[in-house]
Amino acid sequence: MKIAIPKERRPNETRVAASPETVKKLVALGCDVFVEKGAGVAASFTDTAFRDAGATIGKDAATTYKDAKAVLKVQKPIAGGKDDELKALSKGTVVVAIADPYRSEKELDAYAKAGLTAFAMDFVPRITRAQSMDVLSSQSNLAGYKSVLDGAAVFNRAFPMMMTAAGTVAPAKVFVMGAGVAGLQAIATARRLGAVVSATDVRPASKEQVESLGAKFVAVEDDEFKQAETAGGYAKEMSDAYKAKQAALIAETIAKVDMVITTALIPGRPAPVLVTAEMVKSMKPGSVIVDLAVENGGNCELSVAGKVVEKDGVSIVGYNNVPGRLATDASSLYAKNVFNFFELMFDKETKDLKIDWNDEIVKGTCVTHEGSIVHPALAHAEKKPVSKSESKVSAESEAVPAKPPGAQTTEAQTVTAKTPAKKTATTKRAPAKRAPAKKTLAKTAAPKKTPMKKTTTKPTASKPGTKTEPKDGGNV
Repeated sequence: MKIAIPKERRPNETRVAASPETVKKLVALGCDVFVEKGAGVAASFTDTAFRDAGATIGKDAATTYKDAKAVLKVQKPIAGGKDDELKALSKGTVVVAIADPYRSEKELDAYAKAGLTAFAMDFVPRITRAQSMDVLSSQSNLAGYKSVLDGAAVFNRAFPMMMTAAGTVAPAKVFVMGAGVAGLQAIATARRLGAVVSATDVRPASKEQVESLGAKFVAVEDDEFKQAETAGGYAKEMSDAYKAKQAALIAETIAKVDMVITTALIPGRPAPVLVTAEMVKSMKPGSVIVDLAVENGGNCELSVAGKVVEKDGVSIVGYNNVPGRLATDASSLYAKNVFNFFELMFDKETKDLKIDWNDEIVKGTCVTHEGSIVHPALAHAEKKPVSKSESKVSAESEAVPAKPPGAQTTEAQTVTAKTPAKKTATTKRAPAKRAPAKKTLAKTAAPKKTPMKKTTTKPTASKPGTKTEPKDGGNV
């Protein structure tokens, strides 16, 4: 079967969906890989390198897409306009890309109308088995690292403490807001550069991670904060009184630091505003703010997407596509994520696609199939009848607050709405009925009674088996 790796056409995109290493693996599976001419140039992957790995170089997009059964991309295909990519794709083509589904209603409608089976890599479930496919973690890790370097580039002072004959240079103070994958990497990078680092997050569990990297954890640690996380690892909604106390502490901290790095994102919603105009005004002249959420609205009230602006003597960095600023490594990691995902759907015996619609990862990433938007998390998805038990599970899932970005979810923690599914192994027919929810607890055999010695104390009843959660391993 033919796989197409086209050149990315969206603005600011320097990455490519395959590397010479993954092309070699795809060819070893028995696939014919076509890479569009110049697709990897921005990521330092030459056409010669791809050709040596076994790929055929397509002279243009039309040649690359022609008769392709699967298309691997970084950004979702462009629908409409002079760069329309859908007109070159056949009905039934499998497309794997970062789709940003919550903000792409019109484009998803176009994919469904074109009959594409589209998989969103940013919807890969955060479970243990899918860690090797988790593009949000692989790309956020690089973004956290690069955010510190971007901040240092506009910061007019040194990071580490230096003792010289002319005097002592005090270390820079860096404050990281959000201790997910990007935040933790930013902490580690700033520490390596010699800065004094502090960080904050809404989850109590993040305190240990922050401190393990040598940073100070900043939060109002009262009784409410200690109970601010559900059993599944999700953040609870805090009271207005706590929010006011936390905001005051954050404002006090920001006024004392030299650099603030914000990383907070909420799937399906605009980025929360963490740094107000008043907070910016309170910072010292020459301070820097790096906003990693600028493409989703920004964590800083004054940040501008794609630009470095100065407000009240403070430089605010708002670069777009920060992982793409490290195109070679970002492409290599993304290509491995995509290859690992593609392997789930490929039959090595028939050397063709064989999609298992009962696979949790496959179901969790599919957004369009057979002319419909099928993912239940999308508001514009086609409505399907559900059973009463599934409706209850769905309602409970919606009631859980969004988990902070970068926080890992184990298989036992994940609650997903079931995609309609028949037992089939082909791509030609999507399941028509929802699969019943799987039971997560195995039946526990009753403990055998053992003879007990006479005693004056009353024997206690044995406790039933408790549900344990598999350790995830994290991304840091």
